[in-house]
Amino acid sequence: MLALLSSGHHRGVGIQSRATATALLLLLLVLTLGVVSANEQNQAQLNCGEDDSPKGQCRNGPEALKLKLIAIASILATSVLGVCLPVFSRSVPALHPDSNIFVVVKAFASGVILATGYMHVLPDSFEFLTSDCLPEVPWSKFPFTTFVAMLSAVATQMVDSFAMAYYRKIHAKPSTGSHGKGAVKDVVAVEGGEVHAHAHGGFGQDLGDDNSRLLRHRVVAQVLEMGIVVHSVVIGLSMGASDNACTIKPLVAALCFHQFFEGMGLGGCILQGEFSLKVKAIMVFFFSITTPGGIALGIGLSNTYSESSPTALIVVGLLNACSAGLLNYMALVDLIALDFMGPKLQGSMKLQVFGYVALLLGAGGMALMAKWA
Repeated sequence: MLALLSSGHHRGVGIQSRATATALLLLLLVLTLGVVSANEQNQAQLNCGEDDSPKGQCRNGPEALKLKLIAIASILATSVLGVCLPVFSRSVPALHPDSNIFVVVKAFASGVILATGYMHVLPDSFEFLTSDCLPEVPWSKFPFTTFVAMLSAVATQMVDSFAMAYYRKIHAKPSTGSHGKGAVKDVVAVEGGEVHAHAHGGFGQDLGDDNSRLLRHRVVAQVLEMGIVVHSVVIGLSMGASDNACTIKPLVAALCFHQFFEGMGLGGCILQGEFSLKVKAIMVFFFSITTPGGIALGIGLSNTYSESSPTALIVVGLLNACSAGLLNYMALVDLIALDFMGPKLQGSMKLQVFGYVALLLGAGGMALMAKWA
């Protein structure tokens, strides 16, 4: 197996990725506080958030709080279980990344992530940014949701491309060897732990297919987690701030399903990235804690936070649009296309059929969850 990154660079990349996720969480907290402040200023003038429908009878603060505490525990457990199953499945031969079962399960999880972007996050952004509580100009005159999602997808491609180019550059340094000036050494660690060095002439031919594939998996795992973190915190915040028990009950089950299979998709990417145990633990922690943390934050702000305030609608709507563009790009380009156009699935028509069936089942199941979440 190729050891693409040295231990120093490896730890640096993982910590940098986690620092980015931490910055996102802090940014969301600051934005939420801004929403609270704006809501307090405008609450006397806005009646958009008042619920006079029969659903308003479901509003029960104490009952909703019990359900939210149950949600924190259950979502945390299913998140940890979902993301850890692939990460620590290397000891199980049937779940090895090269096995057919792993490929099919990952296709199912990729379908879940794809449906999350199209069926959950994108419609939520449309709903927020076209709300009657926002001024007609400019929010009803321009499709901000699709525009921001498009820019987010392009930005994700840029991050993907620049990250690949950067890591290729820093890990393809020319060195003088027996093959002449400019030769490059690739370090290859075999299963038995023995290390061999292979010299290749030229600067542009330093990374082999396996090397590039490993690098690709690492970039995909880190970028995918950033998109999931944004989406998860927004979902948790909305749920934590709600006191509608009738809405929360089905939402708990839907989010458990969502987090479990989304975690399996992310866990598969983490496993294929061959990260160190420390980096794996950090990535698992951030994925698992974001939705429960968002719920806890929403509970703390439930007395002041209002989804119907203009600032909250704009901030959450734009964040959802960004997350949708990122998730849709990652699901289609870096997960589905990468696997289905790869040599393993291209070499077996039967495995392709099973993969597409699993993909459709995952996407269909997650699309069905849109009825409740």
